Amino acid sequence: MSATAPTASPGPILTASPGFIAWLAAQRVSFVLSTYQRARLIFIGRRPDGSLRGHERLLEHCQGLWTDGETLWASGKTMLWRFRNIVPPGMANERGADRIFAPREARVTGLLDVHDIALGHMPGMDAPGPIFVATAWNCLATLSETATFRPLWRPRFVPTLVAEDRCHLNGMAMRDGAPAYVTAVAPSNVLDGWRERRSDGGVLVDVESGETVAAGLSMPHSPRIGPDGRVWLLNSGTGELGWVDPQAGRFTATAFLPGFARGLALVGGYAVVGLSRPRENLTFEGLPLAEALARNGAVPRCGLVVVELATGRTVEWLRFEHTIEELYDVAAMHGVAQPEATGLKPEDLERAAMAETGGG
Repeated sequence: MSATAPTASPGPILTASPGFIAWLAAQRVSFVLSTYQRARLIFIGRRPDGSLRGHERLLEHCQGLWTDGETLWASGKTMLWRFRNIVPPGMANERGADRIFAPREARVTGLLDVHDIALGHMPGMDAPGPIFVATAWNCLATLSETATFRPLWRPRFVPTLVAEDRCHLNGMAMRDGAPAYVTAVAPSNVLDGWRERRSDGGVLVDVESGETVAAGLSMPHSPRIGPDGRVWLLNSGTGELGWVDPQAGRFTATAFLPGFARGLALVGGYAVVGLSRPRENLTFEGLPLAEALARNGAVPRCGLVVVELATGRTVEWLRFEHTIEELYDVAAMHGVAQPEATGLKPEDLERAAMAETGGG
């Protein structure tokens, strides 16, 4: 009987640049990431001893994220989840976690392929609440009390509400509590029509006017309005972080990113960008990103890069060395050192009972 050779350890899953943890501390920020590839929410923070802490929870096909550090919304395959922090202000648990997010609501949405999420208000809503990109239906939507979702807005190039991913609407930028801009992979009005235009069909659309303010993008994602008023976004198909001047309709690249970029959080004068290793399938093949990686002598990475907006220089990074190959969204938690979440297993939920303070 032959002995089986021991399997070599793959090593640590997370590595970071020497200054990454100090950067987190200086900015007083932590992050939550989503990966639908591995069905996980991943929290990135720092322990009281100054070491890096990664914490994960399973959540099926999670993509879009929104948080203010007390409430966390996350999209799943057929649900929209709301979590709430249960740690009192100024306190932490025995592990040093100063935020613990417990599930408080799970709304059935059906298969909407929810991408970006924000809290706000726009015409068609009765009150402020979650607004999300329902990619499978080519629209912005919110929750409904009588159906699984309420459509709120769709681009002019998809004139009817239909359950077909025609343009791959994916990103949403908020301004003054309302959606201001959205990104789509192509202005197509046929099922999967965006796939033939991945290299140069991307558009940035003004929500209020319905006008396309920038075109010729390559799989754009994650538009965000910066403190400078610029519309920052990820030109994912070319591996670029940059900004759009809506008046000129021109995209200006600021930095090259070594991976397929999705998920953008603006923190002070920095952009924190999520990177994925491209899959070998119809969504990722044939993009300019492959040539750009070869031209820059780069191997695609999965993780985070911290880019200084003023210079385009990458100042810090976090890398998933194995297991996690793709990220979708990146959300910042300001003033939070070490976030985590409770589990969603039945035994975890059994222990989640908590009375509202001030009750009779």
